[in-house]
Amino acid sequence: MESKSSNPIGSLISLLIFLGIVGYFLAQANIVSSTSLFFWIVGLLFLIFFIGGLRIVDQFERGVVLTLGKYTSTRQPGLTWIFNGIQRMIKVDLRITTVDVPQQEVITKDNVPAGINAVVYFQVQSAEHAILNIKDYTLAVSQYAQAALRDVIGGIELDSLLSEREKTAEEIQKIVIKATEPWGIFVTDIKIQDIELPADMKRVMAKQAESERERRAVIIKAEGEYAASERLAQAAGVLSNTPGGISMRTLQTIEKINPDPSKTVIFALPVEFFEGIKTLSQFFKDKTK
Repeated sequence: MESKSSNPIGSLISLLIFLGIVGYFLAQANIVSSTSLFFWIVGLLFLIFFIGGLRIVDQFERGVVLTLGKYTSTRQPGLTWIFNGIQRMIKVDLRITTVDVPQQEVITKDNVPAGINAVVYFQVQSAEHAILNIKDYTLAVSQYAQAALRDVIGGIELDSLLSEREKTAEEIQKIVIKATEPWGIFVTDIKIQDIELPADMKRVMAKQAESERERRAVIIKAEGEYAASERLAQAAGVLSNTPGGISMRTLQTIEKINPDPSKTVIFALPVEFFEGIKTLSQFFKDKTK
C-alpha cells in the first residue's frame, strides 16, 4: 500500500496572507514596529516550513522521494525531512500483502468447466521500482495472477488438477514471479483455495468412487477366500496324515453344532469304524469268489 504526502503550499500561502493582514493592523495600531513584525513573521514562516517538511517513515515502510517529479532517493525508517513544494514523498508498505483472486470459470484440458478460487501472497522488495515501473502494483499482481491461473489450468486435465493442487499452484507462482520481478515485487506464495465442479460432474465422480470401492472390496474378499482355501487344504493334509485326526475334527464339529448337550443327543461313530467294516466286507467278497 502506498500513500502520498500532502502538498502544504496552499496552506502556507493562506497562513502568509493571514499573518500579513494581522501584521498590517498591528503596525497601524503602533503595537509593534514594522521591522520587528517583519522578522517575527519571517521566523515563524521558517519554523512552520521546517516543521511542515518533517516526515516519519515506519519500520515496515520505505519513502520514495521525488524532486520536481524526478526520483532522487529512498528514505529509510525513522524521521526524515523533505523540501516542501519541491519534493514529495510516497510511502510504500513492505509487509506481505494478501490478494484474493475471485472465482474464475476455467475450462480444463479435458473440457470440464471448473470454478477456481485462489489467494496470492506478495511483498514489495524494491520500493522505487514498485512506484516508478507500475501504476498500481496490487491491482497488477491480482490481474496477472488471474490470467496465469487461467492459462495453467486450461492446459491440465481435471484429475491432475484435483490430485496435484500444490504443483499447479507452484507453476502459477513461477509465471507470476517472472512477470512481477521488474516491478520490484516478489510473490511469496499462491494457494488454490477451492475447486468448484458442476453438480453432474460431482455425481459422476461419486459413482466412480463407489464403483472403485466395490471393486476393491471384491478383490479383497476373493484374496481372503483364496488364502483360506490354501490354509484349509494344508489343514486337511495334516489331519489325513494324523491317526484319529479326522475323528477328532468330526467330534469338534458336532460339539459346535449345539453347545447345550441337554437338548440334543448325538451318537457319533469314528470314521475308522466304517473303514473297518468296508475292509471286512471286501474280505468276505474276495473269499466268496
